[in-house]
Amino acid sequence: MNKNNRDNIYEQLKIDEGVVYEVYKDHLGYPTFGVGHLILKTDDEYGKTEGWKVSEDRVKECFEHDLDIAISECEALFKDNWGEYSGELKEVLVNMMFNLGRTRLGKFKKFIGAINKGDWEKASIEMMDSRWAVQVGPRANRLRSRVIALKFRV
Repeated sequence: MNKNNRDNIYEQLKIDEGVVYEVYKDHLGYPTFGVGHLILKTDDEYGKTEGWKVSEDRVKECFEHDLDIAISECEALFKDNWGEYSGELKEVLVNMMFNLGRTRLGKFKKFIGAINKGDWEKASIEMMDSRWAVQVGPRANRLRSRVIALKFRV
């Protein structure tokens, strides 16, 4: 993915995931900061209390690392086809991967099959036929619109 795609994903995920410049507990009670970055034992922020301030540079650094993981998980899930996908499609898939993780996104078998066939209409239907789409609401609708728009691209 090029820098422009990476920057686009960062801006999208700041909206979809939110961005917090301090340590907080996520909805499962895990210490987190930035753009949904789960604090690891290897992070300098490990063991810090809620409210501990985190710089914008540190948030971006951790996001870049998490983004690399999401991209490599997409490469593994979509295998040989990944290199053929447009930047727009990669942005959508990485956004979903960032939110769902490989195990849960991997369960979207019909969606993945439609993506691999370039059947954008079917892919958009399958992505919305999920509990995920209900849970994330506007995010799913926005990503679906981007997938549908792929059929109009040459």
